[in-house]
Amino acid sequence: MSTRPARSAGSARRAVQPRPLPVDGGLGPSCVALPPGGWATVLDFLAERFPMVARGDWLARMAAGRVLAGDGSRLDAATPYRRDLRVWYYREWAEEAPVPFQETVLFQDEQLVVADKPHFLPVMPSGRHVRETLLVRLKHRLGLDTLVPVHRIDRETAGLVVFSVQPATRGAYQRLFAERAVRKHYEAIVRWPPPAPLPAVYRSRLESVFMRSETVDGEPNAETAIAVREVRGGHALLDLAPHTGRKHQLRAQLHALGVPIVGDGIYPLLRPEGADDFAEPLRLLARGIGFDDPVTGEARHFRSELALAWPGGSGVLAPD
Repeated sequence: MSTRPARSAGSARRAVQPRPLPVDGGLGPSCVALPPGGWATVLDFLAERFPMVARGDWLARMAAGRVLAGDGSRLDAATPYRRDLRVWYYREWAEEAPVPFQETVLFQDEQLVVADKPHFLPVMPSGRHVRETLLVRLKHRLGLDTLVPVHRIDRETAGLVVFSVQPATRGAYQRLFAERAVRKHYEAIVRWPPPAPLPAVYRSRLESVFMRSETVDGEPNAETAIAVREVRGGHALLDLAPHTGRKHQLRAQLHALGVPIVGDGIYPLLRPEGADDFAEPLRLLARGIGFDDPVTGEARHFRSELALAWPGGSGVLAPD
């Protein structure tokens, strides 16, 4: 007999509720249940709840039939606010800037998709980045609406990202990462030389502070193996094997060791939002990933086909 806890009535309704809007170019619709409040209209709520979208944009979406109630009826500027009404819409950003680099699908079967992500492309929709994300691009390209990443890398980092295809087996792959049963290999080009010899294994405690991870006193919660592969003048190429997966772990730890990664827009100084320089990416690459497949039992190993460019060259990634 299954020991899985029974779903609540609310979650069961959400699971079976059909989507009144289709997937559009890889972008699935989002849903918000209206909370208690004194808004006069649904439009008033949306304009206040999502200030990054102009009121006029919501009006245009409503006129185009892209904001619907759960029963498929169209909502307009005069639709009165009603608590618990489910509103379906597309997350869109009218002025979303294109990322001028292309992802590559390295592997695909019934369970997994593995992609090589370029610099500057987020894995998931967030904030201003919606359609120009790896997930939405791959859904559109492969026609797989069930695709979900089982881990993430920073928008600024390039390299391997693993996606689950089947909802029924997704949890098994996600647990691999949660339980640290995945072998990860990164490469980074850093400023050189360091103020002191680099340790073979570096352990530190990182705490999230706003957009950064700060090194603080206390029991270490971040561990990375470090090896120097090549030195060229004022830069070095490092091989990195993180045992843990803290936010910005490699970037923060290398900065703390006095060898920040070339092109980093957060460590040591936070670059203003929207100040991306496509010719000068973060020199950090998720090069390799390996694990024992929990579904097929196979030993999986994937390797990025990209290579970091040394400073002074084009700055962009090139085939390995």
